Amino acid sequence: MELVLPGIESLASARIETETPMTDEEFWCFCSSLPDNLRGERDPNGDIIIMPPAGGESSNRNLHIIIELGLWARRDGRGRGFDSNTNFILPNGAARSPDVGWILNSRLATLTAQQKRRFLPLCPDFVVELKSPSDRLPS
Repeated sequence: MELVLPGIESLASARIETETPMTDEEFWCFCSSLPDNLRGERDPNGDIIIMPPAGGESSNRNLHIIIELGLWARRDGRGRGFDSNTNFILPNGAARSPDVGWILNSRLATLTAQQKRRFLPLCPDFVVELKSPSDRLPS
């Protein structure tokens, strides 16, 4: 399958409505086939949302949040942190990738090694979602 989204750089996101929702496996394969500069999420209805990369200001703010959460998680030791490249498969079927997520080790321990290598099938215990300034320049 080839996905062509002309002008995605100027969009906040693009939505692909599906007649039949993808399975988690199909969604994993679909997202794995996206170019490195695009990220995919899935809403509860199975529609796919494609997002362009963050701009410089948002990326820098996210870096600082990741550093702080990472340092805290290391000191605390009760869980692990995840960046915005991680999709979480939620109970309603949506697959979301917050800017930062954190999960208790006890909950991660319930997952198989295979599940840990793919999108994680659980809702994080803590998330941070940045409200991004308009990083995209007008056309």
